This record gives sequence, C-alpha cells and structure tokens, in this order.
Amino acid sequence: MALADNADDSANASRQRDFVSAAAEYHIPVNVLLGVAYQESRWDAHSATPSSGGGFGPMHLTDVTPAMMAGDGAGAAGRSDLASLAAKPALHTLQAAAKLTGLSADTLRTDPAANIRGGAALLAAYQKQLTGGTPADASQWYGAVAQYSQSTQKQGAVHFANRVFGTIRGGATGVTHDGQRVRLEASPSVRPADAQVDRLHLKASVTAGTECPSTVECTFVPGSPVGGQVSNRPENGIRIDTIVIHDLESSYDSGVNGLADPKNSVSTHYVMRSSDGAATQMVPTKDIAFHAGNYSANLHSIGIEHEGYAAHGATWYTEAQYEATADLVKYLSDRFGIPLDRQHILGHDNVAGPNSTLVSSMHWDPGNGWDWDHFMDLLGHPIRGLRGLPAVGSVVTLDPPFADNVQKVQVCPADDPTGDTPACTDKQQASNFVYLRTAPDATAPLFGDQAIHETGAGTDRISDWGSTAQAGQQFVVAEVQGDWTAIWYSGAKVWFYNPDGKNTKSTYGVKIIKPAGSTPVAVYGSSYPDKPEYPAGLGASTQAPLSMYTVPAGQAYVATQPPAATDDYFTSGAVVIGGKKMYTVQYNHRVALVYANDVTATTAIHHWEDGGN
Repeated sequence: MALADNADDSANASRQRDFVSAAAEYHIPVNVLLGVAYQESRWDAHSATPSSGGGFGPMHLTDVTPAMMAGDGAGAAGRSDLASLAAKPALHTLQAAAKLTGLSADTLRTDPAANIRGGAALLAAYQKQLTGGTPADASQWYGAVAQYSQSTQKQGAVHFANRVFGTIRGGATGVTHDGQRVRLEASPSVRPADAQVDRLHLKASVTAGTECPSTVECTFVPGSPVGGQVSNRPENGIRIDTIVIHDLESSYDSGVNGLADPKNSVSTHYVMRSSDGAATQMVPTKDIAFHAGNYSANLHSIGIEHEGYAAHGATWYTEAQYEATADLVKYLSDRFGIPLDRQHILGHDNVAGPNSTLVSSMHWDPGNGWDWDHFMDLLGHPIRGLRGLPAVGSVVTLDPPFADNVQKVQVCPADDPTGDTPACTDKQQASNFVYLRTAPDATAPLFGDQAIHETGAGTDRISDWGSTAQAGQQFVVAEVQGDWTAIWYSGAKVWFYNPDGKNTKSTYGVKIIKPAGSTPVAVYGSSYPDKPEYPAGLGASTQAPLSMYTVPAGQAYVATQPPAATDDYFTSGAVVIGGKKMYTVQYNHRVALVYANDVTATTAIHHWEDGGN
C-alpha cells in the first residue's frame, strides 16, 4: 500500500501528508490518489504556474480561457468555435472542484494542499456517480480514474487509467521542484476492475490509418491538404532521421481543428493531448508535413505537436503527455531507425532557419519548460557522461539539472499572441537551458545572436533563443576560467556558469568539425543539390549560405549527424539526389549545415581535467 501511517514528519514530507489527508477526507485509497497525481504532475505544484495544457497544481485542475485557446499557430484557424470548445467541462475541472469543496478558484490554483483536496473531491464524485460509493479496494476505482482523464474516447481513458494503475503496482518516488519528498509504495497485487470503463459510455476512437504504439490512444483526422506533400518515405530514397517536438500555442481541440482546416498551409504528423496523452495522427509518416518552417528539415523529419502555450511561459507538461510521447517516439525510432538522442530528437526551437530572411522568425517552442532530461530518461536513453571540470578542446553535453536550474525569463505581450500578457513580466522558472554571456562574469552582457540582434547584447526574453544553450546539446570547449566554461557557438566564444562542471557532462566518440582551410566556412540552413544537378523542367530549390553566420578558422563544432547527400523532392514523385554531402552541426541553439568538403572531421577523445559524477 502507499506510505500513509509512517510518513516522514519533516517539513519536506508535507506534500505526502496532504495526499494522505485528502484521501482520508474523501474516502479514497491513498495509492489511487497518489497514482493519479503522479500521472498528472509527478506530484509537483509548479509554483502555481499553469501547465502547457492550462492545468494547475499537483492534480492538474484545468482552467482554460478562449484567449488561451486562440494562440498564434495551427489553432488560429479554428477560432470561430473557441467559445464552444472553451465551455467543455474537461477544460474547467478547477471550477468543478471549487463547487465541490467550497474553496475559491484562486486557492485551488495557488495552494497545493487545497489543489490536492480539489482533485480528491472530483475523483470521489466520479466514483460515487459510477458505483454509488467510495470503496476501500483500490482495484474498484478504475472507472473513476479513467473519467479523471477527461477523455471523451474510450481508448484515451483506458490508456490513462492503465498508466495510473501501472504506477500503483510498480510504485514511485520523487522529489518535487520545491523539495517535497513523495513516495508511493508498490502494490503489485492490485488488479483493476477495468470493465468499469464501459459504464462511462465513451465513444470509440477512429483508429483506421493510424501509426501508433498500442500504449497510445490514436485517432486519425486528415490534416490540411495544402499543409504537406504526399510522398513515399523512406522507400523512395528520402530518409527519415529526425523527430521534432513542438507545442501548438493552442488547446488540443483547437489545434486539431485548425490543422484540419483546408486553407491551413501548415500541418503535423501527430498532436498530443495534455490531460491523458491521447494522440491524433493527421499526416501519414510516409508523407511530408509542413511543421518545422524549413522544407529541407521537413523532408527528413516527423513532427509531433503538443497541446500547450509556451507563449505564456508555461513551465511544465503533464506526465501522461510525456509518457505517451515517449512511447510514440520509441515506436517511430524502431520503425525508421532514428537514434534516440538529442541530436535526432529536436525541439522546434532547434531546427535550422532555412534562409537568411527567415532565421530570426523561426519558432521557439516547446519552450524552456520541456524537461529534456526527463524525456530522454523515458526514452531509455538518458543524457550520459561524467560531470567534472571540462578540458579545453573536449566536447561537453549541456545538462543543467532541470528542477534545480531556475532561470529568470521575461514574457512580453509580443511573445503571447493570445493577449493574456498585458505587460512584460519576469518569471522565475525551472528551465532546460543555461544563459550564455560574452565574458566569464554574471554581469557581462548576454550573447546576442546575429540573426536576432544585428548589434548589441541578447536578452532574457523567453522568445530570445539566441542567448541560450539547451540540455542535450553538444559543444567544443574553447576556454575555462574558474567557474566559467567557454564554448564555440554561433561563430563566437561564449561563456556560461559551470561550477565544478555541474551543468555539463563529458562526451567522446562524436565528430568534431573544423574548417579545412584558413578561411571561414559558409553555414547553410538547408541541404539542396546544386542547380545543375536538377533535371530539366523541375526547377531548383535555392541553396544559399546564411549571411549572418560562418565557422571561422580556429573554431570547432560538433556534428550531430553523419554527412548526408543533398536532396530534394517534388509533388510529381521525383527525387533529386546531389553529388555533395553536408554535415549537420550544433551551431548555436539551432543546428545548421556545412559542406563536408569544406571541413575536417576528427573524433572527440575521452578526457577531462577533474572527474565527477
């Protein structure tokens, strides 16, 4: 059973006691309440900040407004039905909990103990409606747990409940961002009454045509016909080697509706729901979706959108969403041979800008709140390496501990097209990045990326991706001074705070790329064949260097993928393969490309100055 009678009396066990108290008040087996909260939030309160799906607190009580749902991305095309979507009960469980408990909505948002009580009240109400009582046997709560998912489809409710009861059977422990220790002891003998879900009378998903693992509820809704291209990847020679993680800047329903709009010029392969991890597939994986703002990147990638509002500075995604996405990514990796590392699993904010004009306007989702460390752990491929003071010339992988890496970010009205941010606001948030400065000093200016700032320093604006390096990204060490480490980044030497190597891990076996001669090497955002290599009548895509970037002589960068031939694709089905190859490199916060003939490649060796763990 769950820890209840012998809970630690120290202050950092108060969250545990809150669960025990709420479970007793509403006559819920405490392991059931803990299991639900783990799937929603991993027991974290997240400083009363809403999740990417508009949910608050350990129980993820939702309070979503039409303005939040509007966003600026794919969901914008569905704004006409925002009022009806915003009225859905699943988006307002916080208001329902307020009625059941008599607590104010603000208290439920800001007080973790109250939030847990509110979630317990909701769960108990669902159980009473379903069975007429609140039994002491945890196995009899399967139907209520399924209903707590807020899924309107049977498969989604089932998958959520199965994840909860899987946690109950296997147990879990955790330390929240605010230092609370919570434990759910394993109950392997619990056998949930899964037939209860039939009493919810949920509709079945339309699964025909979906490509999903059995652990993820998957529905197929065709995406906009103008938002992509029919293809036959990888059988036609167009490789699939990258998965791109996005967020919608809208709710799940609004995003799916917008992406299905025939006039929408963007698309994605999958959309993931926050509450239960359900997925909608919108484009077959063999086809090209226009999701990353870079056709050359779209050509070789699969896009996965997440219900979310990074523009609000949301700091977290639900565990259900993380786990379902991880299952989907592992499934796609198995099918297409995509390595499960941060060099092949990118955020939209890591994708190269396709040309000089568009680099500055590239999207920056899923934002600083996507916990890359946790996600890579779920994939079974954690960010590896030993911590310790790095050596000059060695390669490091950025890995700031997410929960402890609290950074100040500024969210301004221009960053939030929903209109919910009336003035620039500073937020302290657990973040997946480190700030980069022009000198080894906390007062030195932030680095200003050339595409965003023609002159002058960078900023701590949440949308200013150019002054940050992110968990899982790899760079060559240029210098070390005390607690500060310098790396080659965006054609410059930049510094980040790294006492005792706490934000990095040593890396070896990867390829280090350097200019082959004494002149700077051109940097590209796409990988197209040379114009003479295109057959007559097809037309040629433009291949031009990014005017603001180069790799200067003396600098070194890490290749994120082996050199690959340039290529292009046409709606006629024609595939053009060029004679040159290009390396993808971690150039700054984003990847970029260089011609293999312009650089030399050496293998990073295993060395550091002071080991650690």
